[in-house]
Order: sequence, then C-alpha cells, then structure tokens
Amino acid sequence: MDEQQERHIVTLKDVAAASGVSISTVSRVLDDRTPPSRSATAERVRRIADDLGYRRNMFASGLRRGATGTIGVLVPRLTDHVMALMFEAIERTARARGSFAVVATCGDDPAEERRATETLLDRNVDGLVLATARLDDTLPALLRERGVPHVLALRTDGVSPSALGDDEAGGYFAARHLVDLGHQEIAVITGPWFTSSARDRLAGARRALAEGGIELPDARVISTGYGIESGHVAGRSLLDGGATRPTAIFAANDNLAIGVVAAASAAGLTVGRDVSVVGYNDIPLAAMLPVPLTSVRTAFDQIAASALDLLGGTDGAVTRALPTLIPRASTAALGR
Repeated sequence: MDEQQERHIVTLKDVAAASGVSISTVSRVLDDRTPPSRSATAERVRRIADDLGYRRNMFASGLRRGATGTIGVLVPRLTDHVMALMFEAIERTARARGSFAVVATCGDDPAEERRATETLLDRNVDGLVLATARLDDTLPALLRERGVPHVLALRTDGVSPSALGDDEAGGYFAARHLVDLGHQEIAVITGPWFTSSARDRLAGARRALAEGGIELPDARVISTGYGIESGHVAGRSLLDGGATRPTAIFAANDNLAIGVVAAASAAGLTVGRDVSVVGYNDIPLAAMLPVPLTSVRTAFDQIAASALDLLGGTDGAVTRALPTLIPRASTAALGR
C-alpha cells in the first residue's frame, strides 16, 4: 500500500458506495448507540465497512450530535444587507441559547456552495442553516440523504424544514398600500424567479391588485437580480415610457427599490410625488435615504428563532413570520 492509500480515511460515503445503499442507511447501521439490526442489508454494510477498514470517528460523531454548540450558516455573500442581517439575527439567537454561529459564503456557484458546506461540516458544526436555497438547488436533497441536520432560512424548497417570512402576505401589504393610495398604474420588480421569495411576493401583489380591480400586464412585471444595479436597469425601463409609465412601483427588496429611486432621479422624477416606490425587508438604509423609503419589514429575529427551533426537524415543516408595512415619504396618494 503506497503513502497516498495509507493517508486515505474511509468515510461513510465510501461504505455506502461499496454497499449500494444510502449514506443515511450506513450511518444508522453503524451507529453503536442503537441496538444493531440483524437484517441482511445491515450485515452486508457492517462486513463491507470492516473490509474497507472503516473506523467511526467517535470525537466527530459526538460533536455532530451537538457537543460543539456550533451552528454553520451558509449565505451567498455578506455584502448583501439582507444576508448580513439574517446572519446577525441567527448569531444573536444562537448566543442567547448558549451556542455559537459561524458563517461561510459561497456566491451563486453550486460548486462553491458544496465546497463551503463541506468546510462547515469538516469543522463539526451541529447543523446547518442555509440562506441560499434556490428552488432548483440540489444541496438540501443531498443533505437530507446524508442525514445532516439543516434548515432553510428566508426561502423554502417545500421539503426541508424552512423558516421564512410570509412573503405572500408581504407582497400583498406592499401592493395593497399602493392601491389604497389611489394608484392604478402599478409595476412590480421581482427578484430572481428561481427563489421562492420572488414568486411569493409577486403572488401577494397580484392578489392585492386583483382585489382592487387592477390589471398587472406582463410588461409591468420584471424579474431580475436582487442588486441595486438590477433595480436601476429595471427602473429605467419602466420609467422611460413617458405617458405610459407607472405611477407606482413595488420592488421586491430594498436594493431593487434604491435602484428604482436612482432611475427616477435620472429621469427627472421626484419619488413620493411623481412616482411612489415600495421596497422590502426594511434594511437600516431605507429610513436614511433623502426620501425615506416605504418598505415591508422582515422579522429577522423571529425567523432566526424559528430556524434554530426547526434545525434538524421534520421534513416539510415550515414557519412563516408575518412582516409589517412601514410607510414613509417614498409613497403618497396619487395626484397629491
């Protein structure tokens, strides 16, 4: 056996591949805390584990069961106000419960997401909070298969335990506010269509507009990234229409709304007089803008508490924290 082979540590994944069963099955069979199964599958898994030289890491196993008191949090980036606020809320909540939260960033690359996940697991975190889950993301399914305790935050895939805001209600509150102010020419800028938050906020807005008898044509719905530049580009396309421009815009996060405000200024429009703008999440900057931004406030601390409550919980369990509309000067009655 050469030096490289000698350094190879046989893992549950190796045993599962050789046995033709899932990693979670191998984990259960080799868990000496429970009475050993005498099934043919279990006997085969134990035999293959012995043949491969698998040795259970008792230290790491104990940590994964909660001995570290450490929770891994995965976010795309901390330059995103919402992700930073979410992590800070999780860290506060964990600290109040006697635990510690550590964060890793992964951008939008699935390969980097998996790398960051393995980095956190290598540090023996007790579980993972994922604030990255796209509707088409395969990572939650992989974690479920491996039996890794995890919970999704701010978004849901409909299967893994999830703690998020009630985005449908938030979208409804934002659009209903504009309808109540007398606006009928309303546009919506959503986030990326691969996120549950973007879809739910648009669904809520559609419901409010339908109640007001207001149509939302496809030309006035723009799906884009959640960044300020994306909001600026979308805002320009909506506000350069002259007489056909909307009188109000609901942007599905505050970064988008800030971009819209910049586009309105570039077009010679005054926010709160010529066009009303509503954002979402109520980041600290929203109240500090030259024209303070009306926004839907997300209950980050409540979501964080629910996420830790659900960590490692039953698949399909979902909690939704009700958001709150915070009216400010960026929205006004039509024709005021």
